Amino acid sequence: MIESIKHFGLLLKKHQFLFEELVKRDFKKKYKRTILGMLWSLLSPMMQLLVMSIVFTNFFGRDKPHYTIYLFAGNLTYSFFRDSTYGGMNSLMANAGIITKINLPKYMFLLSKNVASLINFGLTLIIFLVFVAVDGVAFHFRMLLLLYPILWMIVFNIGCGFILSALFVLFKDVQYLYDIFTLMLMYLSAIFYYTADYPEHVQKLFYLNPLYVYITYIRAIVIDGYIPGLPTHFLCAFYALAALGVGALIYKKYNYKFLYYM
Repeated sequence: MIESIKHFGLLLKKHQFLFEELVKRDFKKKYKRTILGMLWSLLSPMMQLLVMSIVFTNFFGRDKPHYTIYLFAGNLTYSFFRDSTYGGMNSLMANAGIITKINLPKYMFLLSKNVASLINFGLTLIIFLVFVAVDGVAFHFRMLLLLYPILWMIVFNIGCGFILSALFVLFKDVQYLYDIFTLMLMYLSAIFYYTADYPEHVQKLFYLNPLYVYITYIRAIVIDGYIPGLPTHFLCAFYALAALGVGALIYKKYNYKFLYYM
């Protein structure tokens, strides 16, 4: 494992210039021919939040404190996952023209998509913290622990990107199945409703959803002001490492077969 990380670091350093250019290209391409440009990274989640808040407040958050922050935390995390994994899924096929002509580490294209998504997430996170302040939620030192779920989620997104990008090269149906999956995942991640309204045995089932674990950690820190227990810390790491491990194995097995399907 350590040797693999060292090898990965050396390859990334060797192709550092190309990697930086890929990140710039992916970020610029997203806002090409738009008037507002990067401002869409801020306006898009705010408009989504506004719509969701209007629709769901009367149904789920009428008597709940800081419901807007509760909703924003869930939508912020879900959007980061969705944006990152969708970009990762298309990373190989979108760069087929380069991959089939030049021998480069294929994961560089995936990682560049993740960095672009991470930049968007960082901008939205700033807006989220502004909402937290406006809503009267007190800031405290424990908020520094937001880095824990965010770092593991970055790893989780990369792992899922590995899996999806490989499957998408081999099976084009994956993109349509993933549309259905992400829609289902949104409703199963308790973004706009409270799991406390369900029986205890049902509440435990939610922890089978990695996205729900990351969302719950962020909400616990920001809204409730407490640090989640060790099981939540373990699940954050476990889901991320499991996704990365499976993704790495798939890439290792099919790496040289991708060219035949592009």
